[in-house]
Amino acid sequence: MKRLSSIILIALVVVTGCTKGFLDINKDPNNPAKGSLPLLLTGAEQGLSYDLGFTNAARGALGLTEVLSVYTHQIVVREDPDQYGSTGIDVNINGAWASFYAAQPVSGLPDYIGMMENVEQLIAQANTGGFQHYAGIGKILKAYAYSQFVDAFADLPYLEANQFGPNGLRYPKFDKGADIYPKLFALIDEGITNLQSTAVTVQEPNKDDLFYGGDIPSWLRMAKSLKLKLYNQVRLVQDVSGPVNQLVSAGGLISQTKEGFMMKYGSQVAPDDRNPGFSEYYATQKSHYISPWFYEIMKGYNPRLFTGIKDPRIPYYFYNQNSKTGASQNPTEYRDSAFISIYFGSTSSFRNASQDNSMTVFGIYPVGGRYDIGDATVVKAGSGTGAAPLRLLTYADVLYIEAELMNAGILPGNARQKLSDAIDESFKQVDFVSGLAKGNQNVPLIVGTAATDYRDKILAVYDARATAKDKLEVIMTQKWIQTFGFSCDSYTDYRRTGFPILFNPNDPTMAPGGFAQPPLLGNPTLPPPQAKISVALGRSYPLSLPWPNNEIEVNPNAPAQKQPAATPVFWQK
Repeated sequence: MKRLSSIILIALVVVTGCTKGFLDINKDPNNPAKGSLPLLLTGAEQGLSYDLGFTNAARGALGLTEVLSVYTHQIVVREDPDQYGSTGIDVNINGAWASFYAAQPVSGLPDYIGMMENVEQLIAQANTGGFQHYAGIGKILKAYAYSQFVDAFADLPYLEANQFGPNGLRYPKFDKGADIYPKLFALIDEGITNLQSTAVTVQEPNKDDLFYGGDIPSWLRMAKSLKLKLYNQVRLVQDVSGPVNQLVSAGGLISQTKEGFMMKYGSQVAPDDRNPGFSEYYATQKSHYISPWFYEIMKGYNPRLFTGIKDPRIPYYFYNQNSKTGASQNPTEYRDSAFISIYFGSTSSFRNASQDNSMTVFGIYPVGGRYDIGDATVVKAGSGTGAAPLRLLTYADVLYIEAELMNAGILPGNARQKLSDAIDESFKQVDFVSGLAKGNQNVPLIVGTAATDYRDKILAVYDARATAKDKLEVIMTQKWIQTFGFSCDSYTDYRRTGFPILFNPNDPTMAPGGFAQPPLLGNPTLPPPQAKISVALGRSYPLSLPWPNNEIEVNPNAPAQKQPAATPVFWQK
């Protein structure tokens, strides 16, 4: 599917003013006054994925996961997200915000209109023309997108946003997140009503719907699952027991792997249809290091949690370009056998040495890269397909949410069994993604004895925990592991629950030498310079992202720039 070709046409939505009646006979069919419903829908869906996923500047994808994967300690970078240093000038935050709201093509990005402007136009035109299913999809997209931006930024323009035109508002005021969320629940209900319409129109969503191919039952399942997700996110500040139980009892949630809300990228190069995170395979300089904290928890090295339990998903998640015994490209500050990375917050002289040809990179699971069979190959564009989907709301997510609600006593049921189901589904999800992305690679199925053994060991850890809070750590840490590749929800989960426990450079038990190092389990593969490495952190954890300076400087109705560490989202306690 030539998705980017469609996206470029969205720029044609922009209406240019002219004298009434001037040359009306010369209407240019290539420059319509408004976009068609299919183009608007395609542009909105592609824009949403760009705004929330990894960054690939060459494709104009500047996504929040680029920052939040570092804040949730799944990835380490040398740029400003390190040490929680992203400010209002961060290119990824600015880019995601601009392409979310923009009514005009964004400088430095491909010529397509912002995600939300496409959605607003889609909803308005669908309502006017009576295209119920398009209207319903538009409202669900709007609710999902705004929920993610509220969760990230706390307060933002909503009621006055994207109200352009002769009598519109150029400078929208910011609304409180607590005021926006109730409107999102109402918007989801409106969308569900639209989707349930049995009226068939001359134009129905089809291939222009990149998520579900126009399948309305799938959109209904996604909408109901989204409501459950949002109820769970506000459960600490309001009583959600009634609506949660009513929603779950009614059924109709996402209940299969294939029903997940996923942007299914392809392997096409021109125009580029691959997962933006796959750019690491052909970029001139690699920038995403796998977090040692994330790796060690999966490896079983962490002395606090899952100690000695090796996760069989490792060769699907990470690809080692280096061999177990081969020399790294340059001296490195973190190494475990073939795994090479850097520390969050490091001030070591080894941190900035180039490791493009030896560092561990994304595997097949998050971005459609290479499955690790131990061949230690320097990756390139042909090493994978890039056809891994961006997993925005999956069946595994729904199961983990239900496990959390059961553990909290909000939803009746067996939280342990739900956790077991969630872990099983997380492994099925790996096989699903691998099947889409493997190309000509021979990738074994992960579902089997190793997956079952791992699940049973995790459940034994859960059983050994005495309190609901301690059991919640097991649930949320497993959920965090399965979200690899999309970190927006992990950022939300951590601020809501305090789990998983994240790496803290200022904690001497986590710092190099006391940090959960492989030598603690008798694996002396770290280099001698390890003892000289220093990590430090002078910033507190950001409770929300800073607003883009571009917005603050241009919009007279914008608030003064926030202190991220002192500005929580309304649902945080």
